[in-house]
Order: sequence, then structure tokens, then C-alpha cells
Amino acid sequence: MENRVKITDTTLRDAHQSLWATRMRTADMLPIAEKLDNIGYHSLEVWGGSTFDVCLRYLNEDPWDRLRQLKKIIRRTPLQMMIRGQSLVGYQQYPDDVVEAYIAKSVENGISIIRIYDALNDIRNLETAIHSAKKAGAHVQAAMVYTVSPIHTNQHYIDLARQLAELGADSICIKDTAGLLAPYRAYDLVKALKENHELPIQLHCHYIGGLAVGTYLKAAEAGVDVIDTATVPLAFGPSQPPVETVVRALHGSPRDTDLDIHKLFEIAEYFEKLRRANGFKRGMTRINDMRVFDHQVPGGTISNLVTQLEEQKALYRLGEVLEEIPKVREELGYPPLVTPTSQIVGTQAVLNVLTGERYKLVPGEVRDYMQGYYGRPPAPINQKIARKVLGDRAVITGRPADQLEPRMEKLRNELIGLVSSEEDVISYALFPQVARRFFEFRKNGKYREEQPAARKESLLKLEKALPAAQEKPVIQKKAGLTVKEKVPPKQAAVETERQGADKEVDELNLSDVKDLIKFVDETDIAEVSLESGGVKLAIRKGNLHAFETAARAEAPRARLPLAERAEPGAAPDKAKEAYTPGLTPVLSPMVGTYYDSASPEIPPYVKAGDRVKKGQTLCIIEAMKLMNEIKSELEGEIVEIKAEKGQPVEYGQILFLIKE
Repeated sequence: MENRVKITDTTLRDAHQSLWATRMRTADMLPIAEKLDNIGYHSLEVWGGSTFDVCLRYLNEDPWDRLRQLKKIIRRTPLQMMIRGQSLVGYQQYPDDVVEAYIAKSVENGISIIRIYDALNDIRNLETAIHSAKKAGAHVQAAMVYTVSPIHTNQHYIDLARQLAELGADSICIKDTAGLLAPYRAYDLVKALKENHELPIQLHCHYIGGLAVGTYLKAAEAGVDVIDTATVPLAFGPSQPPVETVVRALHGSPRDTDLDIHKLFEIAEYFEKLRRANGFKRGMTRINDMRVFDHQVPGGTISNLVTQLEEQKALYRLGEVLEEIPKVREELGYPPLVTPTSQIVGTQAVLNVLTGERYKLVPGEVRDYMQGYYGRPPAPINQKIARKVLGDRAVITGRPADQLEPRMEKLRNELIGLVSSEEDVISYALFPQVARRFFEFRKNGKYREEQPAARKESLLKLEKALPAAQEKPVIQKKAGLTVKEKVPPKQAAVETERQGADKEVDELNLSDVKDLIKFVDETDIAEVSLESGGVKLAIRKGNLHAFETAARAEAPRARLPLAERAEPGAAPDKAKEAYTPGLTPVLSPMVGTYYDSASPEIPPYVKAGDRVKKGQTLCIIEAMKLMNEIKSELEGEIVEIKAEKGQPVEYGQILFLIKE
């Protein structure tokens, strides 16, 4: 059928990245690979995004080997991957020689189609990747990140598509990561692109706010060539729409996909069993997801924001953060919110809300963005804020990658004896610390189990060591946890009782662990977690987690006197007022990890006895995946440094004492 809509399946890449934290293993993919190959998909997206990092970091798998194994089975359907332009599968820009090597080896190991995008739609960040993919013989799909702003009109995307075609793109993808593309806007945009360009148009939408199926139908009506879907157990929510729904919706129309719905459901049954066996969640749409058209934050990023605010004991301020994000985005030149710009904008919004002063605390990544190291924003950055953040730093006006020195030859010499292939060198170039650890495990024949599996095994051992569970209707005040009486599942509840800042939490009574396990199993409580003495316990329905040594246990910090600590969520001024007269404390504005300099190679910014000026950097607090510089707000002498390198610090904890 010439007019049929073709479909790319994202199940083995974007779908499980969106819903399952990219934790699907190669062994989970291989048994179903042949059936996926026989469906008749346009392509199978199996690589790119976070898959590379997660394989090495958490699964102890070689991502290159995954690709090779899939290619042995999947012979009919082209394998596709997604890369972030000059950033490839990482979160920083890499030198041209790394980009060239990665793409060449990806094609050599089985990739046929490469989707390439840049978070800012800065085509300078796509040039090397597109040229390298063309040289390697791959189909180049240049992606335009879709967003909504005064800048991002249909004409903007028509002009952008023209530039991408001139660079050598074989097809164009509209990449709607936040689910913002409404059905009738999709019709107009696709129709405009088809009228102005001859290249095939593919549409990639995330479900999130719930419009994606309708958007696909109107895009199909306008002539879109290919759309992205996932099998239903890995669809909805922040993932793609389900292929089963789309195939049924288009059945009998001029754009019929011509795919066998019964074979699709056979595949769905496999992944549903896999989902249940691993306790993986299903896609769902929440109220904040439905508000995506206001804040424009992708579903996965909202989850990260929730985690960040929980760590800062400020989850109740999520609404303020979601209102702040559009303001920050406008000030930063309307970047589309996709990795890494979604993290950059989102984290700055969190800091603006938590500190109570906009741009008082600016992570290094935000400063780099304003300075041009990520590329050219779609619109000019607010100059008043840029001056406040950058000071006298010069803005980069050229291609960001031109600032980077070649790396591959140096790494080949550095890794002699440690690695055995060019692919290993590339892995190291992308994620040096993670890759080195993986190489050592591989060389020694030892592989670290993924943490959840290790914790589950520990819990089973712990359970065997415990005495028989006692029948108790109530568990009260055990390690800071209060559990209400057992009642019908829909009424059951668990409450965490926060102890006063000057009280120690009760020690965990191990005899109650079985009671907690039983409680979770018998109610609809999804998870019970508690902490005592540096030990964490988390019990989740269907995926039990055991004790783990918390970071604070590995790097214990002395309990501060009450006067030196702020209550969770309290204003830092409360701790300031309570401290020694004549000395001004510098407080941590967030929960994180303290570092005395930006890297081990750089001496500490300050030491006791140093004179400091207002605005001088004192330390780094690593939090929310970014490095945050803490600056002095006054001139004076450092009397005492009250934190140690690598030490976890709390919100409001005193870091320095300064005498004015």
C-alpha cells in the first residue's frame, strides 16, 4: 500500500528509557527480537539516548555487544539509533574525532538509520554528526525539536528543515518530546513541510498530556510518512502512544498501516509478562502532566524535579517551580525543553525558588549555557540576567565544538593493555570513569549486580535470619516510622513521623521487618521506606529492596548542635540568628555533597585564615546533577571551615564561619 503510514517501534530504546529508567536488559530483548523483525516496521529504535550509559553504569553490559546481538537476529528491519548531535549519548559536547569514531563504529556494528538532534536546534552542533553518518553510509534523519514559543512558528521549522536538507539529511523528524504538538497544529505543520520540501517527514511524539494519538491521526491526514509508537505495556505517560491503538485507528483508512494487530498483541503479551516479572511501572498521565502546555516540562523531567525537591525537603513548592520554569525559559532564549536544556532550565528554576532570590545561585552548566558552550539559543538571552551571571566572561560566538581538542589518539595510547577494541576506546571517551570500572569487572571476570537485584538478595537473606513474624495489629514509632492500624487496603496508610532536630531517631528493630513486608503485601501501599543510623530500608510491592549503606554512613558527619542546624524547610536566617555573635555563617542552600574545589586537580578555593571578597567562590555543592558554586556575600576572613571534601551536607547546614 503506497500511501500507508509506516511505523518505527521505540520499545527497545525510548519506551523503556521513558518508563523503566532504561533498565531492560539485552537478555530481555533477544527472545522477542525475531517477532519484532517480522512485523513489518519501518525501523526498530534499539540504541542511543541513555541506553549506552545505563548498560555500562548499571547493567554491567557492553552496549556494543547488545547492538551486535540484536543485529544477528534482526535481519529484515533497519536498526535505528538516536544521538544528541555533538553530545552523542552523553551530556557534554565531544570533540569531532570522538563523534566521527562513534558514528562509524555504530554503523559498522549494525545501525542503519541515525536520528540526530540538537537541544537548541543549532545546526552547527549537527554538522559533524551528519557528515560522519553520511560518510559511514547511514540514513541520516535530522530532527527538529518541537516546542511552543513566539519564535517557533511554522515558518521557523520550514527554514530549519531547509538548512538540514542542505546539510545532507535524508529525512526530517519532528521531535515532540514534551507532547506539546496539538492535532490541528500538527496538520498545519506537516502540510507546510510537505509543500515546501521533498524529504520524508517522520513524527515522534510523547504521550504525556494525552494528545499524541489525535496528533498522529491529523498528521497522517496531512501526509506524514512515518510515526513512532511502542508496544502497549511500554506506552502512554512519558512514553509514546501504543502501536495497537494507532493501527486500529488507521485501519480501513487511506493511511492504513497494514500491520497485523494479532501479531502485535503477541508481542505485547511478552512485554506485559516482562513488566510484571520485574515490577516495572506502566505509563500514566498525572495532573502536572496535563499542565504541560503551561510549563512545557516533559514527564521524565517532572519526575526529576519531584526527586530534587524531595531531597531538598521542599516538595510542597513544586507548584512554584512549575510557574518559575516558563520565566527562566523565556530569559534563556526559549530553548526547547529536552536533554540537557530541560535539566538546565528546571534546576535553575528550583534554585530560584529555594533561595528566594532569582539567579542568586547559578550552576556551572547554566553559566556555560549563557556563555555559548551549548550553542546558540533560539532567541537572545535576557541581557540583564546574562550580565549578572557572566560578569566579565566573554560569550562564545563560534561553533562550541571548535573549543575542544581531539581526544581519540591520546586515549588509544592511554588505554593500551586495558582495552581490546576501538569500541572500548570510544566507550571510555564518552564515560571515562564508568567505562574504566566496567573494563576492570570484565577483565577480572566479575560483574557487579544491578543494585536493585543486590538489595533484593540482601533482603531475602535478612528475612531468613529474622525470627517468625509476630501477629501485631499496629507497629508504632519504630525507627521513626508510624504505621496505622491494618484496615481495608484502600484505607491503609503509612505516615513518616519526623523527629525533632535535637532528637535522635530510634534504632531499627529488626524483628519488625517481616511485619513491614507483610503489611506492604496485604495493603495497596506501594512503598515503605525508613532510615536509622545510616541504614536505609525500602520495601516495595513486587520488588523488595533491602538494607543499603547510605552515603551518610559511608562518610559520616557529626550531628551538629541545634544552633548550627536549620529545621527542614526553615529559612537559613533562623540558623544565622542562633549562632555565635560576631561571626557570619555561610549556609548550604541545598542538600548535596560538599567539594572544596571544582575538581581534584584544582586546589581548594579557600582555607582557614584567607581573606575573601564579596562574590568570591568558596566551594561547590553538587546537587540535582549539577555543580553549584557557593559564593561569599561579604568581605572578611575565613575563621573556620565546617565541612569536609565529599561530605554530604543538609539544607541550612553551616559550611563556613566568616569574620567581617
